[in-house]
Amino acid sequence: MPETWMDLPEDTPYGLSNLPYGVFTTSADPGRPRIGVRIGEDVLDLGAAARAVAEPSPLLDAPNLDPLMSAGRPTWTRVRRSLVAWLTDDTHREAIAPHLHPLADATLHLPFEPADYVDFYASEHHAANLGALFRPGSPPLLPNWKHLPVGYHGRAGSLVVSGTPVIRPSGQYKEPGRQEPTFGPSRKLDIEAEVGFVVGTPTEYGQQVTLDQFPDHVFGICLVNDWSARDLQAWEYVPLGPFLGKSFATSLSPWIVPLDALEHARVAPPSRDVPLLPYLDDQNQPPWGLDIELEVRLNGHLISRPPFASMYWTAAQQLAHTTVNGARLRTGDFYASGTVSGPDPVQRGSLIELSWNGQQPIKLPDGQLRTFLEDGDEVVITAVAPGPGQAKIGFGEISGRVVRRQGPTLCA
Repeated sequence: MPETWMDLPEDTPYGLSNLPYGVFTTSADPGRPRIGVRIGEDVLDLGAAARAVAEPSPLLDAPNLDPLMSAGRPTWTRVRRSLVAWLTDDTHREAIAPHLHPLADATLHLPFEPADYVDFYASEHHAANLGALFRPGSPPLLPNWKHLPVGYHGRAGSLVVSGTPVIRPSGQYKEPGRQEPTFGPSRKLDIEAEVGFVVGTPTEYGQQVTLDQFPDHVFGICLVNDWSARDLQAWEYVPLGPFLGKSFATSLSPWIVPLDALEHARVAPPSRDVPLLPYLDDQNQPPWGLDIELEVRLNGHLISRPPFASMYWTAAQQLAHTTVNGARLRTGDFYASGTVSGPDPVQRGSLIELSWNGQQPIKLPDGQLRTFLEDGDEVVITAVAPGPGQAKIGFGEISGRVVRRQGPTLCA
């Protein structure tokens, strides 16, 4: 990777090997969202930069990433190549520098318009832990789990950008020893540390996306916190799965890391002991496991380090499974990996696992105990992946603070 004319720290996770995309406004122009690219602690106004070097494009002058995402991989590659040239060729410095804005002065927004949203359940460790909690004495994994990527269709309107307050949801839950359900605020509000995938290139109805076509359709990757009301979920999920326990908020990091930035993070997924059907069999395909190390902090305290490389199902397999029945993709479709959990207790990506459903409270360094989230708690998730040489690829962060709903509720 050539050297940039910008003064960047050598260890920045937002160097030329990353260049993640987002959407931002500034305090001087708060009503005009525009596409930005993070470089160090600055945000480059992509549309303005293109105009400054005589490469104007309506794709880059848009208020969100949708037009660029829908343009397809050749365009994504061309834009990334131009970005590197602008930031390394000193002859572009005078034209580009005025369009760099301090990150501290930027307000970041949801970078695309969500279409459909699917959440998967791809970690064998997470699935086995929940199986042990809720089906003691039975096999921890259900019979289908190693044959297909299990998922559910979520609510696209629940996707919010990092920093959005998370209102504690209310709903029905059944307390132990009671015959009838209770209505009220969730008492088991949880997190799920995940990785999300943003679809750019759409498909026609009936078209199946094969494993090798994954990079032609997925624009990039971000971090996800799929907030979950475990008590609501436990009462409602039989027989059709999650609903209100999941549909109130799913937080996304504001930066979309392009797939091209993650070539050095690609690893083989864990070995599988069940033969896969041909459309999911990736033995002879380039691997799409990813070596991403997440960190979860609760009120500033590190409580977990989930490893994404341990995920049983890859994003390529999840996309192939999503479309194998002919369901079409749309620009802005979004799917999440499911909770990232590793084999060690300190690698569990949800509070229900970390506290073993409340039986083993988490002791924070300041002496406080937690089983599930309390009002005022703030959760921050960050992640890095290896880049070329000694470089690291950063994903930004997701933050969310729990607040109590204001005003009267519908039920007493």
